[in-house]
Amino acid sequence: MQFLDSDREIERAFGLTVAEIFAEQGEPVFREAERQLIFRLLSGPPAILSLGGGAYMDGRTRQAVNEAATVIWLDPPFELISDRLGRSTKRPLASGRSSEELRSLWNERRGSYAEAHIRVVTSDGAPNEAVEQILTALGRD
Repeated sequence: MQFLDSDREIERAFGLTVAEIFAEQGEPVFREAERQLIFRLLSGPPAILSLGGGAYMDGRTRQAVNEAATVIWLDPPFELISDRLGRSTKRPLASGRSSEELRSLWNERRGSYAEAHIRVVTSDGAPNEAVEQILTALGRD
C-alpha cells in the first residue's frame, strides 16, 4: 500500500516547508490546505496516510478520517515526544516552547486523539514492536 505523509504532500504542493508556510502564510492557510488535501486523499485509492499532529484536532477532518479509514494513534510517552521535538526545527507549533507548554499542548490534543479507532502505546524501542501491535489490533497477525 502506498504511504503518504500529509505534511510532505503539502510541502510539495506549496514548494515550501511546513515551517515556511506557517511563517509566510499563517496557520489558517496551512490548516485549510491540510484539510482539503486529506479529504482528497481519503477519496483516492487505499493508502497509509500519516497525519501531522494538528490535523486530527480539526473536527471536520477528524470526522472524515474516522468515517473513511481505520485510525491508529501512535501514543509515545511525553518525554519521547519532547526529546524528538527538541531535535527538530520543522514543527512550528513546538518551536521555542517550554517543556511545560509542550506538555500542555500534548495533554490538550490527547482528547481528540482518543477518538482514534486503535491506540498503540509506543516507545523508542524497536519499530517492529509497534508494527506487531498494529497488526494484532487489525486482526492481521
